Amino acid sequence: MKQSMFIARLRGYVRIQIRGNGCEKLINPMMEKAFSIWDIKAAEDGKLELNILIKDFFKLKPLLKRTGCRVHVLERYGLPFFMERLGRRKVFLGGIAAFIIGLYVLTSLVWQITVEGNDRISEAEILQAASKQGIHMYQWKFRLKKAEDLSREIQGMLPGTAWVGVEIRGTHITIKVVEATIPEKQDLKNPRNLVAAKNALVTEILSEKGKPMVKPNTYVKKGDVLISGTIGDEQNSQVVVASGKVRGIVWYTSRIESPLTKTYKAYTGEATTRNYLVFGTRALQVSGYGNLGYEHFETIPERKTLAWRSFTLPIGWLHEKVMEVEVVQEPIDPAIAKKTGLEQARAKLLSATGPDARLVGEKILHEKSENGKIYIDVHFEVEENIAEEQPIVIRGE
Repeated sequence: MKQSMFIARLRGYVRIQIRGNGCEKLINPMMEKAFSIWDIKAAEDGKLELNILIKDFFKLKPLLKRTGCRVHVLERYGLPFFMERLGRRKVFLGGIAAFIIGLYVLTSLVWQITVEGNDRISEAEILQAASKQGIHMYQWKFRLKKAEDLSREIQGMLPGTAWVGVEIRGTHITIKVVEATIPEKQDLKNPRNLVAAKNALVTEILSEKGKPMVKPNTYVKKGDVLISGTIGDEQNSQVVVASGKVRGIVWYTSRIESPLTKTYKAYTGEATTRNYLVFGTRALQVSGYGNLGYEHFETIPERKTLAWRSFTLPIGWLHEKVMEVEVVQEPIDPAIAKKTGLEQARAKLLSATGPDARLVGEKILHEKSENGKIYIDVHFEVEENIAEEQPIVIRGE
């Protein structure tokens, strides 16, 4: 009677060889007693080979005595024998159990926390609020509240947020923040003058409100009133918020240092590798020991992390390629160094003086080469906005 192979392997069966005269006469009694046997084959010297379930194998003894035949077990199959072999390998079984337990423990902890969307609110402040709700490294995930509850409570602790979301994916928690929109503060409209912020030569003055006090081509010093917020005469006057635009030429002297050599790194072609087994934030080096022997080198890391479905496990592999580099120094033509230094000085000056500033003149005062650099003193003339606000103090009579 043929058994389903799945059931047979689950219950266990053996491949046996029956020896003796007339051993084929055992087949009919076994069939009559409903033994589970299959794959019956005749072997040499009148022997028979067949598969039989374990439970029926132990019922063969009376039939063997009756016929005078003997039985020899050739192969053992199925779960009972597999479990028996495992039982003999206790160290192996313990290793499997330890691996499963360790894997469960590692996937039950929080190993990484990231914050997204914050601008004004510092990451440290957000992580501190999250920590008070139990979100921190090496926390058991089952001890955390629901993501919706965590989001609501963290938002309540951060008044500058419009929305906070907490996403738990495997061992990684992401805190997403949408900051509240803060209306811009309106400037106070107190009476004021526009005065010179720097010593300058006025080139343009446009008064929108207030009384102009200077004309183009007038030299002014820092603090001089350009547009007065007091209008009218001595008998009938009032104060207003002076507004307008005043531009002027301002003088600057810059000291420029530009190197006469260019230093860069080039790969020599020599390289070595180092490998690490990574557990969370710790790494155990497993290859690439010893002194590199490189005076200068660059390291290119490549990390791989184990993942299962949506779970990112805190176990991984770090491969580092260490490449030798040599420092190369290449001379720069003094004319090119001078040009580069002047361009950088112009860009830096215009960046500091405002978006509407423009360079109207420059003059080299002094130039020298020393210690591998070229030094240049330059006088710049920049046309820019020179007006700044000054409150008008109204004293009581």
